[in-house]
Amino acid sequence: MPDFGALEGFTLEKMRENRIPGLSISIVANDEIQYARGLGFSDISSGLPATPRTLYGIGSVTKSFTALAIMQLAQEGKLNVEDPVEKYVPDIPRVLGQPPTIHHLMTHSSGLPLLGYGEAFISGVLGFDNSWLPVSSPEDIITFMRDAQDWAVCKPGERFFYLNEGYVLLGYIISKISGLTYEEYVQKRILAPLGMSRTFFSRADVEKDNDRATAYIIDKEGKHIPSTFPYGITSDGGLISNVLDLANYIRMCLNSGEFNGKTIIKQKMFEAMEEPHITLPYESPLGKESYGYGWGVTHNFFGHKLIDHGGDVGVYKAYVGYIKEKKIGVAVLANPSKYLLTNVGMFALAQLLDKDPQALPFVKHDRILNNLQGEYETYKGTMKFRIKRAGNFLIAELKDRYTEESIPLVPERLGEDRSTFFTISEGTKLTTEFTVRDGKVEWIFERYKARKKG
Repeated sequence: MPDFGALEGFTLEKMRENRIPGLSISIVANDEIQYARGLGFSDISSGLPATPRTLYGIGSVTKSFTALAIMQLAQEGKLNVEDPVEKYVPDIPRVLGQPPTIHHLMTHSSGLPLLGYGEAFISGVLGFDNSWLPVSSPEDIITFMRDAQDWAVCKPGERFFYLNEGYVLLGYIISKISGLTYEEYVQKRILAPLGMSRTFFSRADVEKDNDRATAYIIDKEGKHIPSTFPYGITSDGGLISNVLDLANYIRMCLNSGEFNGKTIIKQKMFEAMEEPHITLPYESPLGKESYGYGWGVTHNFFGHKLIDHGGDVGVYKAYVGYIKEKKIGVAVLANPSKYLLTNVGMFALAQLLDKDPQALPFVKHDRILNNLQGEYETYKGTMKFRIKRAGNFLIAELKDRYTEESIPLVPERLGEDRSTFFTISEGTKLTTEFTVRDGKVEWIFERYKARKKG
């Protein structure tokens, strides 16, 4: 196994840059937990450290549990993934005259765009804005969706649109067919057999546990405001877990449905979840990506097929990913941040593959963008600019006593020695470039040339 010092250093640096209070990570290899650690605080005010046992909301990683439950019921002949949803949910709207199927809901290909229930619900509960959508049950979501056919973009199966509401409907179908609540079904058929004894849906269960991460909101000034988990979301993002329990889940995934001699689901049915059923409508720096049943599929992660999913409920973030061919996987959970835990997980997986994580696009891009930030001056300090980072973009600021101008710079090509960006000025596309020579950074923009101070 690799030395995870580099991973720890990278993780702590990103926690510092993004003000993440606490983070926990576990790594699975060859059917065993090879590494588990918490960094930072589970609760800032009391100084409690994050540990591998610390509980966090896992957000949309829950969707893979929902898809697994659907496939268990399909295996038992209680449903077929090609069944129209209206067979189980009569009030669900048709999409351009066609009924979406269970398959379409699991692959986010119903033809309906995001309807925003989850965003509005979380914003209202956490007080992010004035949104208020009081939906406390799947039946409420069905009512909410009743007129959604007017928002259809395409026929089912034609295009990927991430749809939280679809996974709420899947949870409703699980409950209707099994005779159990969705939460009871997942607990009985998935969590208990996997020994995930500290993975919960309810506030009461979570609050009995003495190792749980405080939910925080990070405000505009970077302050950590104690908040709460948005209880009420379930089959689309409602699980609360820890990286040790998720390590058991990863072990089951790596063994195609088997765990400690128990069959959670048959291999053929599980592997159908990992198939690339629909291509995502964008290409990441890692190339082609697809979606299976409750899982994302990256086709070429250092030459391997990566199965993964992230989660975000405003006050917690999550990432789970695994490479079956190499029998490795990782789980990362944290308090809130704008930073993607996907990056931490992929850094760990790169190390497990004995690859240089510095070659990962996001690591390279982070390093380049951070290096370009700073104070710049033209010849003999006649003009001064400030270049600052805003996510994946740069902002060029020019200020004087009376005026202030901010110019967004969109990256075109990021290189160690030369990077180009563009902006739009009065309808004209302007290209600007940064060069790095002998440790000096220079910026050329329209008529100006400026050099970074220091």
